Amino acid sequence: MSLRPMRWWDVEAVAALDAELFPHDPWSAEQLWGELAHVPETRWYDVHEDADGIDGYVGLYAVPPDGDVATIAVAPRSQRQGIGRALLDALVVEARRRGVTQLFLEVLETNEPAIALYESSGFESQGRRRDYYGPGLHAVVLRRRLAREEAAS
Repeated sequence: MSLRPMRWWDVEAVAALDAELFPHDPWSAEQLWGELAHVPETRWYDVHEDADGIDGYVGLYAVPPDGDVATIAVAPRSQRQGIGRALLDALVVEARRRGVTQLFLEVLETNEPAIALYESSGFESQGRRRDYYGPGLHAVVLRRRLAREEAAS
């Protein structure tokens, strides 16, 4: 499985996939352009492709010691194939490389597969944000601590 850095020519495909996966709050092409403008200073984005194009992407916002999983998604055609895990693992490696000692994220509280992935990767619930994704669409806030000795490697 190979991941590669997200580039400007990926923006339209990622925005389209984001709109498909997150119709309640999709990232626009303009938002993605804004994120890529901060690579590598405080941002990092990778994509995964299959024969049909981009089928996964992940983004990190890092201001050590904290980091945020800005986004992570896998196309329906590629779910349950380990791509989400690979994307998340790559993000953790990059976060450690940047000196991040704790990662945060928000996830729709009804997104049980995503929550299971995060919890199996060491994320723990820190609470809930009401209406985070819109009226009646609440988020669970998760955190994963990265040991200092891991962050240095």
